[in-house]
Amino acid sequence: MGPDDFSHDYIVRIYRFEKDKPRSLIGLVEEVGKKGKKGFHTYDELWEILNVTKEDQREKQK
Repeated sequence: MGPDDFSHDYIVRIYRFEKDKPRSLIGLVEEVGKKGKKGFHTYDELWEILNVTKEDQREKQK
C-alpha cells in the first residue's frame, strides 16, 4: 500500500450558487498538501475533479 491508496483531503470554495439552478455553481478546489487549484463552473465539473482515479492522474502526468 502506498500513500495514494488512502483518501485525499480537499478544500472546496464555492463562490456562486443559484437556488433555481442547483447544478450551476462556481468555485475552486485545492488538494491539501499539493500545489495548485482547479476551478469549476458546474456541479458535474466539481464531481470530475473530486473523483479522479489513480489511472486518470497517471495519464495526466505523461
